[in-house]
Amino acid sequence: MKFAHDIIRRPIISERSMETVFDKEGNEIKKYTFEVPVTANKVEIKKACEDIFGVKVAKVNTMHVMGKIKRMGRFQGRRASWKKAIVTLTKDSKSIEFFEM
Repeated sequence: MKFAHDIIRRPIISERSMETVFDKEGNEIKKYTFEVPVTANKVEIKKACEDIFGVKVAKVNTMHVMGKIKRMGRFQGRRASWKKAIVTLTKDSKSIEFFEM
């Protein structure tokens, strides 16, 4: 049995992800980005967001992010690959406090 906090690992707060939360005029678009497990599907991500934050989810987009190859001298390794979910809320839903300015 998966718990909601096991599916939503952490919010991704970067310049690019914050551009999807607000438009240029400062109006809220309500798209939020989260790191999720590679095995999580869209239905589980939607249910977890609704349970944790108490919002209404309109749609979920997911993408796999491949780990980068890193070198330390002559040795080479790879960072772990992970999955990113972009959650779009409905117009009448409240916003998530993590992403407020």
